Amino acid sequence: MATKYETVKGKIREVISSGQYQPGDQLPTESALMKEYQVSRYTIRRAMGELENEHYIYRIQGGGMFVEDWHNNHDQPVNQKVIGVVTTHLADYIFPSIISGIDRALSSQGYSILLGNTHNDHDQERLSLQRMLDSNVDGLILEPTQSARPNPNRDLYQQIEKSRIPAMFIDAHYDDSSLPYIDLADRETEAQLVNGLFDKGHERILGIFKIDDMQGVGRLQGFMDAYTAHPDKALLSNVIMYQSSDDVASIFAKLAQHLQGTERPTAIACYNDQLAIQVMDVVRSLGMKIPDDISIVGFDDYLLSASVLPGLTTVVHPKNKMGMDAGKMILRLIKGEQVDPIVYHPEIIERQSVKDLTK
Repeated sequence: MATKYETVKGKIREVISSGQYQPGDQLPTESALMKEYQVSRYTIRRAMGELENEHYIYRIQGGGMFVEDWHNNHDQPVNQKVIGVVTTHLADYIFPSIISGIDRALSSQGYSILLGNTHNDHDQERLSLQRMLDSNVDGLILEPTQSARPNPNRDLYQQIEKSRIPAMFIDAHYDDSSLPYIDLADRETEAQLVNGLFDKGHERILGIFKIDDMQGVGRLQGFMDAYTAHPDKALLSNVIMYQSSDDVASIFAKLAQHLQGTERPTAIACYNDQLAIQVMDVVRSLGMKIPDDISIVGFDDYLLSASVLPGLTTVVHPKNKMGMDAGKMILRLIKGEQVDPIVYHPEIIERQSVKDLTK
């Protein structure tokens, strides 16, 4: 079944081909076309963008849209074959590997990537999403910004759904969205990680979790699930929660208070490896040794996790696989195929940052 923009594109092309508009004639404005066809601005822009690629119309900046001499200047339709990828970060941590996997899957089918970086900021997210919509991309791979907080850009996500643009989420998703997604089983995996600490004799565990994205919320819930299953240890748990905008110094000041208390934790479970490596520095600055005095676990298997001393016990984020699977999924969506969500259950890799207190 034809999408809305394809239907509108066909009708406008038919009007032009019938001679109702001659080469050089100005076409109605976007607003007038939206009203006439009862569709969104994105639908009109996508339809007109493809008609421009097919040399039926041309635009004059600030002057409107005009009919091109399509009889004498009509080449084969130009297919951009561009997929928009919007993530919270591009140049660091796990995202280069994810994007590399996406690119490998798409480039083999002749597609290129248009990247958008939100810097985990809602204003930047809006600019990135609007840029993608204005660029008439063939599909969208989206990582929502601060996914656990109310998002002022939900109207754009809803517009993407209503316009039937092939789109999907990676690494986090909205439960009330119909878009497919690829996620990690953050909650279940964090619970396994904490249970592993229990098995090694750790009972006083401090959790440090970011709570403005769904990954952090899931890991916090997994931390609490592990303690809920061991109610005899529940009073020994402690948690520091923070948001992306919080001052790092204040987070580490709270950490220092816990470490210098009379009942300090024997282990720390961190939101991710990036945080865990910073926590290691704080622990050392207080004259403590890892893992003799404090055990530390992370999440994501960041590149540096194996090379820090001691090596960090963590969870292996399937970065490249997520990228490859996302590229394959968006290609299936473009073909009109039905797809199911993918949820990974990653493995835990044990290194030297955890001491076995049972021995």
